[in-house]
Amino acid sequence: MANYGRRTANLVSIAPMLVGWFCVLAAGSVEMLLAARVLQGMSMGMSSSLGPVLIGEYASPKNRGAFLTLISLCIASGVLIVHTMGSFMTWQHTALVCAIIVFIDLLIVIYSPETPSWLADQGRYDESKKVFRWLRGDGEEEELQAIIETSMIVRESKAEISSSESFINKVKRNTAYFRMTVTKKEFYKPIFIMMHIYTLGQWSGANILAAYTITVFNNVVGPGANVALLVISLGVQRIISNTVAVFVIKKVKRRTMLLGTVAINIFAYLSTAAYTYGKAHNMLPFDHPMLGILLVHIHMFSIATGTVPLPFIIAGELFPLQYRSLAGGISVLFLSGNLFITMKTMPQMFATLGLYGAYCIYAGVVGYCLVIAWMFLPETKDRTLQDIEDEFRGRPLSPEEVKSVQSLTSLKLYNTDRRCSNPVL
Repeated sequence: MANYGRRTANLVSIAPMLVGWFCVLAAGSVEMLLAARVLQGMSMGMSSSLGPVLIGEYASPKNRGAFLTLISLCIASGVLIVHTMGSFMTWQHTALVCAIIVFIDLLIVIYSPETPSWLADQGRYDESKKVFRWLRGDGEEEELQAIIETSMIVRESKAEISSSESFINKVKRNTAYFRMTVTKKEFYKPIFIMMHIYTLGQWSGANILAAYTITVFNNVVGPGANVALLVISLGVQRIISNTVAVFVIKKVKRRTMLLGTVAINIFAYLSTAAYTYGKAHNMLPFDHPMLGILLVHIHMFSIATGTVPLPFIIAGELFPLQYRSLAGGISVLFLSGNLFITMKTMPQMFATLGLYGAYCIYAGVVGYCLVIAWMFLPETKDRTLQDIEDEFRGRPLSPEEVKSVQSLTSLKLYNTDRRCSNPVL
């Protein structure tokens, strides 16, 4: 993503997904299915960090939130399509439809442009201007000029350092640069925030209601319910809620929406836990299947409007351009890691603690992450990416300081100047 471009990385991420679906189609053994899932997991790992970055660089500040929300809408659409097809079609036919969708995605990416930010970072300023204006029109020239000016300063300083630098000095400079990078607020603060935002998103229940839908309905509603119909209704409700979120996110501040939707999520967790506990121990004064269905749908509403789309939105806005690839890659490890943990521990938690015990633990994790996010997350709505980066740093960098980001990591300055009182060091 950093060296070869967002578009090239996007193409690379689609390839294993497409191959994976054809492996599913041709699978004659469990081993082949596992190989397919490994390929698809690789694709997901790449696209999870790439997608928010690419959309964040494509879209203008006023439309960025809505476009980033479309990621969760696409996820919801995929879940509904697969659940619906799985109810009426064979898994081979379902895999074929998914492969066709991925192929269409491949064609879209092939005919899409590179992002203006990456083109400017590579010194391709005319292309950057052309793509920026093609994407956004002529009304945001100030942001375009800021992107190009900053990129020119950084590229000039890089050229000065590398023109007469040996390989050993280059390795030492890069090592020094990494050590300096990890101590910068604009690098570690967004990562710290996204660690908790991604954890919040994965523990909010999206994985439970997507993968263990039947188990949840059997525990909450009862074994006599028409589970297939309920699963489809939940998928439809998720798409409707996601669509509403696309329009709401343009009006409501990120922090306000995060607090509101996560509060509903915690309420749904605790209410469902209390309801299922009372149901299991015959403590309810009144019971009806619609109560359980309503609680599950309230839970899905909180997921579809906030806890699934907001991590993608925030990830597309927080990371500074210079560290966007590295910081995004580190942060998304917490998405994948928590996805793995929640998916693999849920059956055991249901078996040992019951649904009510598992839901209480999930509510506790989500509540903790919400507190951390509320303490450290800045408001990002309608702000340029450069403005957000400056807030993490504490102030905008002057042209001389932007240039020194690169030059201070040269071998000479690393060996001699780190003892001086330069505030940048």
